[in-house]
Amino acid sequence: MAEEDYWPGKKFGLPQEGPRSTPTYLRRVAGLAIDWALAVVLSVLFFDYNGWWTLALFVLLNLVGGLLLAGSPGHLLAGIRIAPITGGALGLVAPVVRPLLIALVIPALIVDEDQRGVHDRLVGTILVRR
Repeated sequence: MAEEDYWPGKKFGLPQEGPRSTPTYLRRVAGLAIDWALAVVLSVLFFDYNGWWTLALFVLLNLVGGLLLAGSPGHLLAGIRIAPITGGALGLVAPVVRPLLIALVIPALIVDEDQRGVHDRLVGTILVRR
């Protein structure tokens, strides 16, 4: 397949633009920033801005959001969600394992041509626009 004919998500049958297309990095970073800001606010309010509690709250927001809404609060506000590559329901494993891998940072920084980080490849997911 010629490089100019490829867009992120094409091999998974995702459209180039619109709903179910892969989101831009700006949307991804916006969602991450919203989630981190929310975790910081909660940490300041309840845990005297403890770094470990901030990280734990960030993971918890992503875990609960993933289980209930296929996306964290930041994902929802940025207009993106987590989708399984195989289609169907997200299940239980991805929403639990994915935030733990994101907390390690490195898996989220190593991305492929479909803009999937190691955390998404390991659990069989991809971020898509709502």
